[in-house]
Amino acid sequence: MLVTRQPVLKRFWYPIVPMTHLTQEAPIAFQLLGQPLVLWLEAEGQPRAIADSCCHRSAQLSKGVVIDGCVRCPYHGWAYAGDGRCVHVPQLTNGSIPKTYQVAAYRCTEQYGYAWVCLDEPLHPIPAIPEATDPGFRQIHEFYETWKVSGLRVIENSFDSAHGHFVHAKSWGDQGNPVPPPIDDIVEDETGFVMQHWVEVLNPDLQKKNLGITTDKTIRTNERRWFMPFARTLKIHYPNGLIHLIFTGYTPIDDQTSQLVQFCLRNDTEAEAKAADIIAFDRQVTQEDREVLETTDYDAPLAIAAEQHMASDKPGIIMRHRLAALLKAHGETEQRRPRD
Repeated sequence: MLVTRQPVLKRFWYPIVPMTHLTQEAPIAFQLLGQPLVLWLEAEGQPRAIADSCCHRSAQLSKGVVIDGCVRCPYHGWAYAGDGRCVHVPQLTNGSIPKTYQVAAYRCTEQYGYAWVCLDEPLHPIPAIPEATDPGFRQIHEFYETWKVSGLRVIENSFDSAHGHFVHAKSWGDQGNPVPPPIDDIVEDETGFVMQHWVEVLNPDLQKKNLGITTDKTIRTNERRWFMPFARTLKIHYPNGLIHLIFTGYTPIDDQTSQLVQFCLRNDTEAEAKAADIIAFDRQVTQEDREVLETTDYDAPLAIAAEQHMASDKPGIIMRHRLAALLKAHGETEQRRPRD
């Protein structure tokens, strides 16, 4: 599936950039589903996103500056407000600015410390994470980086219970125990599904430190929630009562590339486990995934017969069925690259 050629995917919210990256002085560029964007903070501190192309001679607005809450084009100094209207033309000394002087503006809001953007009328709200407002949990911002992998490949991997003992053999996997336990339950809802399962993992020294345990193996209970199309939460329950919840958004830059946005929420304190150590372990795990995922074909098919499957692929198969149904419901067919 080529995400840039499926218009319905524009109707979802995607995490774009940490709010700490945005300022009221300099705009930044981002590409979402192939659409170039410019983002900045308005005077009131709210994030804004509009098309990154001046309506005059198409210069990139992201190469300009922010003046009085508006982004100013570096070419001729035209300035745009957050709603896409051109509000200042230095060369225009008489009369009002024509209404045609404008660019596309997109929904943009802050949530969980990130600016989120939706390119069209949203089908679903931004994923709800109750723990994010629970005072018993702390939030740790982990990763913000570009991966050369498509959204479908990487989101399927997040629900693949069979790859861990091989891909993560250096962090928590056990190749001597390659058969994953059966999936306890998958309950679908409007926004995706919730999957319950458990797995026995090995505990290297750093993870023992993070978990406050001494045992070499642990049974961890996982609740994985899929938010259509390319976001998930992984809520891990450990026997000692610790909860480690990871949110990951795989924001589609284009057909071949995704922006990984990841943070975690934990019901412990910095004194019990240092954020730097938690990030270090999760970094090892995510990089193990990345090394494999970036070798996969970005044009992942929705048609089940196009690839081979096994029992543990059930979550990914559901995803493909749901995405195919989404396209059909909006009058679209799956777009793929030409084959030889």
